[in-house]
Amino acid sequence: MSTHSEPVNIAVLDDYQNVALSMADWTVLDGRARVTVFNDHLADPDAVVDRLRPFDIVCVMRERTPMTRAIVERLPQLRLIASTGARNASIDAKAAEERGIQVVHTGYFPAPTIEMAWALILASARGLVEENASFRSGGWQRRIGSDLNGRTLGLLGLGNIGSAVARIGQAFGMKVIAWSQNLTAERAEAAGATWVSKEDLFRQADIVSIHLILSGRTRGLVGTAELTLMKPTARLVNTSRGPIVIEADLIEALERKMIAGAAIDVYDQEPLPPNHRFRSLPNLLATPHIGYVSQNLYERFYRDTVDNILKWLDERASS
Repeated sequence: MSTHSEPVNIAVLDDYQNVALSMADWTVLDGRARVTVFNDHLADPDAVVDRLRPFDIVCVMRERTPMTRAIVERLPQLRLIASTGARNASIDAKAAEERGIQVVHTGYFPAPTIEMAWALILASARGLVEENASFRSGGWQRRIGSDLNGRTLGLLGLGNIGSAVARIGQAFGMKVIAWSQNLTAERAEAAGATWVSKEDLFRQADIVSIHLILSGRTRGLVGTAELTLMKPTARLVNTSRGPIVIEADLIEALERKMIAGAAIDVYDQEPLPPNHRFRSLPNLLATPHIGYVSQNLYERFYRDTVDNILKWLDERASS
């Protein structure tokens, strides 16, 4: 590790849009740190280790590059992992702690993801992508859109994000039903929703929208059994985490047209491979995990990251 008088080396990973340095004032680190930004993504752990070996601090954007035990154990220079978001399950916190590596997080607010969920719901229901593509090629009115007013919105998860999605659904004149492992009828009612069983949610909902944290209990929560219960006119929306839905089962349901369509922003593997089936299904609206990619949230992420690094440097200098 560098001595306390030497500048530390900082790696900013997966800055896909090349905006990290413009989202915060990194000049406050001048003389105390050297910042290197990487715009590409490395999936191979050996390549990640080779890239990060010279760095004292690694700044990760959400779960884009997992900091696993296999990676952390091979980075003897590393002393700080600065992650965006309030939590990051892709960081092996125990492995970091064992090696004296501090892990810090930033603030977060859910508005961008809530807005993205509704962008996907509306675009899927009204066929906006198809209509725009037709329009650009000279076409005019190719399909009949689906209404939301008077329909049923089924929410898997009714926490901060799910509750906000519920309020917007009510504004559209939708009936809102909800289910999660810990949800009670009283809590659902307080959010303006009706508690139903998991099975009834999939049977009744015209739109099923997922708002759960990925955990051992939610991984693979939605598969063929649930998709089979859905109406053939219903749609599945996932802005939460890809592995909550069994990917192969969703692909089969869409290929067989068991449901009208799906709209997703999250995947088992990210970035999604170029030849993945999700990229060619005509009844799937898919976006590249941009639910949290917004100006205000990025500014919050990177400002807090710089503040976290400054705090760590100050503590290091006084030790």
